[in-house]
Amino acid sequence: MEVILLERVEKLGSIGDVVTVKNGFARNFLLPNKKALRSNAANLKLFEANKARIVADNDTRRGEAEKAAETVNGASVTLIRQASNTGQLYGSVAVRDIVEALEAESHKVSKNQVILDKPIKAIGVYEVRVQLHPEVAVTVKVNVARSPEEAELQAQGVDVMASMFEKDEAGFTEDYDPNAEPGEIASDAANEEPAAEA
Repeated sequence: MEVILLERVEKLGSIGDVVTVKNGFARNFLLPNKKALRSNAANLKLFEANKARIVADNDTRRGEAEKAAETVNGASVTLIRQASNTGQLYGSVAVRDIVEALEAESHKVSKNQVILDKPIKAIGVYEVRVQLHPEVAVTVKVNVARSPEEAELQAQGVDVMASMFEKDEAGFTEDYDPNAEPGEIASDAANEEPAAEA
């Protein structure tokens, strides 16, 4: 299906571009969200007549998004979650959790603006992209930890899981007798005297 884009769509085009997309993408996403119009003679005339207004509206929204980006860009939020000893979370961190944490820090962001490529299922520090406008994107640091102390360490750049499982330098070595025959009892047991019989 051919559509006329009413705003910039990532990996597709910018305002006024006529692009061919799959029918389902157009019907389920572009048209209902008013990001595009079906490409036909009537809609082309309508778009040309309103192009200046559409571009001006886009510029004002982009300006507002750039102002908001100054405060949101580089923001850092900490989420305290329960996790196993290996660092795997019981559950996962979803977009809703990140939005609530940002709102608690007085950053106004909606759920559809936070782009989480894959769910966060382990403790650590993650970079999450926030798309404030089709042309304005910022990154936010999300620090997922089991305790505020652990979050502080992670914020300083310490890999908590690696430090928890550091190898013991001394190590454990088993006594080895090079003269022992296979299957022979260890020397401690051999030196013990048999119990006296009554």
